[in-house]
Amino acid sequence: MMIEVPTIQQIDALGSLLEREVPPEWEDLNGHVNVRHYLDLYNEAGDGMLAQLGVDEAYFRTQRRGFFDLEHHAWYLAELHVGDRVTVHMRYISRSAKRFHGVVFVVNRTRRSVASVLEYVASGADLATRRSAPFPPEVSRRLDGIVAAHASLPWRPPTCGTMRA
Repeated sequence: MMIEVPTIQQIDALGSLLEREVPPEWEDLNGHVNVRHYLDLYNEAGDGMLAQLGVDEAYFRTQRRGFFDLEHHAWYLAELHVGDRVTVHMRYISRSAKRFHGVVFVVNRTRRSVASVLEYVASGADLATRRSAPFPPEVSRRLDGIVAAHASLPWRPPTCGTMRA
């Protein structure tokens, strides 16, 4: 499946959630970064995503609320190699009372390419019941603001066409 990938300049308008150098232990027998480490990048960038939503460790502990990933679709577009500098960026697409939908981009700064796109749907979670739950008002407000800002961008986010918030 071919997708239309935004330019690095367009992705940069989202701001960066993470910047790091690819470590030697991520190299596999093919001489590039193993697929599982792309998920490490997405996961590490999650801290920045939570900060955008005003969520920190205290939120998880005191409110007993969190987030569950429900679905992923990944496109691997260009190899990453040991020593490459990468940045990770997120675009929010939509949300409902309990879910949000977005895409995450891994940009290889060393090779000037978009290495990967991960489309996802995540849910608010009640950590006491371990079930999906509506977002609290403060998280909903922040999500609404970010979704609206990202909707005003002049490019469409790449999607697989089957995921929704």
